[in-house]
Amino acid sequence: MQQNQQNSASQTGDAGFVRIDRLTKRFDDVAAVDDVSIDIKKGEIFALLGSSGCGKSTLLRMLAGFETPTVGNVYLDGAVISNMPPYERPINMMFQSYALFPHLTVWENIAFGLERDRMAKDKIAERVEAMLNIVQLKPYAKRKPHQLSGGQQQRVALARCLAKSPKLLLLDEPLGALDRKLREQTQFELVNIIKKVGVTCVMVTHDQEEAMIMADRIAVMQEGRFLQVGRPGEIYETPNCLFVAGFIGDVNLFKGTVEVDQPDHVVIRTPECRHFVSHGITGTLNMQVSIALRPEKICLQEQEPTIEQRESAAEHGHNCAGGTIDGVAYFGKFTLFHVRLDSGMVLKASRENAARHEDKQLVRGQRVYAWWDGSDVVVLTS
Repeated sequence: MQQNQQNSASQTGDAGFVRIDRLTKRFDDVAAVDDVSIDIKKGEIFALLGSSGCGKSTLLRMLAGFETPTVGNVYLDGAVISNMPPYERPINMMFQSYALFPHLTVWENIAFGLERDRMAKDKIAERVEAMLNIVQLKPYAKRKPHQLSGGQQQRVALARCLAKSPKLLLLDEPLGALDRKLREQTQFELVNIIKKVGVTCVMVTHDQEEAMIMADRIAVMQEGRFLQVGRPGEIYETPNCLFVAGFIGDVNLFKGTVEVDQPDHVVIRTPECRHFVSHGITGTLNMQVSIALRPEKICLQEQEPTIEQRESAAEHGHNCAGGTIDGVAYFGKFTLFHVRLDSGMVLKASRENAARHEDKQLVRGQRVYAWWDGSDVVVLTS
């Protein structure tokens, strides 16, 4: 996957504004980052996504210069920066611990780096005011960090990072301290300012939603390696392995055997039903595979679906399973149903709440049929 990403960059004539070349970091005998390579385009927002201990923060620290690679190099705008000290790199990093100066006001904290660069006073004032507006802290400009909440301190740190318009902006769990509503608003604001100034950004997060909202591309990491790199829609809709499918959003996973293997479709038998998949796969007859199906792709209804509803899959009697609703959870925008299928598997299916009042609602204990289209099925062989 890493090689494919590099080949794609080369073919478009963009060798990568940031290039990570076979980077490895070992602590004793443990590889925290294990031979990763990627090209990141200028102006791109690139997210490193994974659970704790996957190596994403170590990789970010190597970009910043706080860790020295065991093997490999980092290039920024064509120059090798792997052995360059942090203070010489045209990079700014926002720390999880805020790292604010306690004796300075909010305004002075944001202005600090600009003053060190000897920027003109009127330009400093203009830039600081712009940053205060972006993070919604203008009324707090004269306060000290200890007079702010944790979320407000985080926004000051964010503003200070953006103020210098660095070549590369590094964000480590950038919005983790903010409440949900402000966090969602700041995500879009942050993306807008990054795109406006054209700064390239690498961010680390364990929050899938944050990565999906903010990033142009995402690298899903596990045990120091990139499992899949792609745009948010690609990662979500076409995961390349079981870990990625399960880590990004909700998913139903079936295990089965390939019964029919044709260039334009396959049929896979599982204990729940036979799955008609309306595309070919790289596989063989009798091969053991897994099927990934997102909850929002599943339709639920009281009656068994008609041929017209299920289209081509119904002609083969596939992609349909009966069961009983075990649980119902209302989330406002959508309702999530847990359906215990006749096989014993619990299937998750979601329904968008498009109307304020539905004529007939599905309830716990009700017998239903779950069905889906063959184009929505993802077959995983690893």
